[in-house]
Amino acid sequence: MTILAFDTATSFGAVCGTASGSRAHQPRAGDLLAAIDELVDDPQAIDRIVVGRGPGSFTSIRIGLAMARSLALSLEVPVAGASTLDGYQDGVPVIDARRGEVFTTGPRVCKPEELASAGQLLIGDGAVRYRELFERAGATVPPDSDPVHRPDPLLLIENAGPFGDAELVEPLYVREPDARVPA
Repeated sequence: MTILAFDTATSFGAVCGTASGSRAHQPRAGDLLAAIDELVDDPQAIDRIVVGRGPGSFTSIRIGLAMARSLALSLEVPVAGASTLDGYQDGVPVIDARRGEVFTTGPRVCKPEELASAGQLLIGDGAVRYRELFERAGATVPPDSDPVHRPDPLLLIENAGPFGDAELVEPLYVREPDARVPA
């Protein structure tokens, strides 16, 4: 069985992998298809899809979900979602939430200085962005180029919810959107 997994929620772009262990990465979320093309010779061979549903960049999450839905409909395969935070192991995931905030386990959003980071190994694009602050607080952050900062699509497969219709996979937004319907 070929399970394709991908995530586009972080500033590291698109990560993609198959249950067999193959992985690909593209620096932009919009280049997800190029990452999939690196891994899958025949799209008809895909039996299931796992998609990272956030938290992360609103637009990037929507790119991943739209791609999962499009592929699932055209290939007639089931989809499961997983939190982008579940794509990390061996450290505390910290995703850049922009606006001077980070997403972390819970899931929750907070200011970087509010995260209890002393003695912790922090990983993810938020850990990279706020490295100096976290290291001053006593945390360890691996070098920027360390792949541990990108979500691992194989961990997304391990942590995915139940497979079903693609429309049932909802984005994981941790904070309220800025845009509001006028009253």
